[in-house]
Amino acid sequence: MDKSFPTDRVATANLDAATAAASLQTLSNDSGLRRWRLGGKELIPVVQGGMGVGVSAGGLAGAVARLGGVGTVSSVDLRRLHADLMDRTGHLDKEPDARQLIDAANLEALDREIRRAREISQGRGLIAVNIMKAISAYEACVRQALASGADALAVGAGLSLDLPELARDHPQVALIPILSDARGVQLIVRKWEKKGRLPDAIIIEHPGLAGGHLGAAKVADLHDRRFDFDVVIPQVLEFFKAAGIEREIPLIAAGGISCRDDILRLQALGASAVQLGTAFAVTQECDADAGFKKVLAEAKPEDMVEFVSVAGLPARAVRTPWLEKYIRLESRLKAVAHVKARCNMSFDCLAHCGLRDGVAAMGQFCIDQQLAHAFEGDAKKGLFFRGAARLPFGDQIRSVQELMQWLLGGIRPAALS
Repeated sequence: MDKSFPTDRVATANLDAATAAASLQTLSNDSGLRRWRLGGKELIPVVQGGMGVGVSAGGLAGAVARLGGVGTVSSVDLRRLHADLMDRTGHLDKEPDARQLIDAANLEALDREIRRAREISQGRGLIAVNIMKAISAYEACVRQALASGADALAVGAGLSLDLPELARDHPQVALIPILSDARGVQLIVRKWEKKGRLPDAIIIEHPGLAGGHLGAAKVADLHDRRFDFDVVIPQVLEFFKAAGIEREIPLIAAGGISCRDDILRLQALGASAVQLGTAFAVTQECDADAGFKKVLAEAKPEDMVEFVSVAGLPARAVRTPWLEKYIRLESRLKAVAHVKARCNMSFDCLAHCGLRDGVAAMGQFCIDQQLAHAFEGDAKKGLFFRGAARLPFGDQIRSVQELMQWLLGGIRPAALS
């Protein structure tokens, strides 16, 4: 049975961070949840997923880590959180050095946000950085995250076969590939073994349940049975055993998690922890605009749209006016797809972009532009990535601490009881 707690700030926000973190560890233990280890620390079994273009930056990641979890900064276009960097680059259009200047601003913003997250975390939990293999600045972002003191790197949207080499001089940093099926796990582990390193953890993301870019070849594959956790996790654990891998590689299940029972079920299958994205995107500490949170919180599962994104990957987002119009015009846009002389936004955020490269099989829109509109809370123009699951608190915007109390202890705020 769910417990209740008062919503006044005496009972919640006024707890000092150390007391709050200790309380959550007790809740987790009392619920029968297993803690896990990563980066030399014992952690509560909750990871906050990376969400790009300013949604999960230093504020959110630091708040999650401060409570003993893994907070994640997304590396994509973080300059939008910094007025001085936008003043420096926001006006750039067709200048020959526009891409170089914007990339430099984003790396500076990434450094600031990692340091901000570490300051907020007060040394608790871990600070991870999510980096998409599909972005053109992938290698530069990896090197910046390592130099800025990230505790872990989570890499998806492509196979991170080169990550061990890039992080060779940082053996203390946890390397976490994001994959969706057992075949992908086997490939990464075998390739990494030859480089003398194993993943420190692996995120198993269910493409039929997660939000954003999804790990399937096409939209029709999103709900293939091979992605189900009760298939993937046992297959991966059996592979570890057959391969003679002695050191435990923790598995982090991502997608469709919304309560303590979900975590218990996934830990029973063999997962060490779970990852949530959208549930953290609608917390008070999320770095995006209040309008962004409102759109996500009010969207229902039936409002989700599955489509092919500009990177050629399936994606899941909220049915907004912009997305409805795009899908209506998609066939016409693809029919006239052609190579552009340069990127619409003056920098190449993706290594391969359907719009810029004129690839009709990929999406025909500027993803950075649409995600920026969403970050600013523009419900008419924005692309709002969202997971398929219902949110723990409906359309309410709650704190990270309240979300953690629900996930680990089944405690609902009194107003929701």
